[in-house]
Amino acid sequence: MVSRHPGPASVTIPGTIRAAIVVQARAEDPNESCGLIIGDRSAADGGAALRYEPLRNLAASPYLYEIHPDDLYRLTIGTDEADEVFWGIVHSHTHTPARPSPTDIHQAFYPDALYILVSLDPSEADPSDGNESLRAWRIIDGDVHEVEVARG
Repeated sequence: MVSRHPGPASVTIPGTIRAAIVVQARAEDPNESCGLIIGDRSAADGGAALRYEPLRNLAASPYLYEIHPDDLYRLTIGTDEADEVFWGIVHSHTHTPARPSPTDIHQAFYPDALYILVSLDPSEADPSDGNESLRAWRIIDGDVHEVEVARG
């Protein structure tokens, strides 16, 4: 049984953050890239995306990502001290759609955060402008809910 959508139904990701995500994904191709969007509150609580923090993928793999623990520790302390949150957890898929894989779902440890995926697969590009597919998801207890991404 699929649970009710937990919200939000849609979010805005500013163009500067979107561009930074895509630049990092292209630079780290053929490996998956990863990073965090920092916000003032969670997206579910109406929070806004403030900035993007590119991080190191400890796995250095085209098939999975693992945020480097030193990076995660640094940002956990920094966001807590600034009264900010992990608004979005970002990674790229190099040759597959911007949809959570079974591994992504299994490793979704932050239910209040959005999971933002960008696909570098040309067949997944937005037909209206040719930009990379960037999609957002809430993943809670294995349930996956898409969140519409508006351009900011």
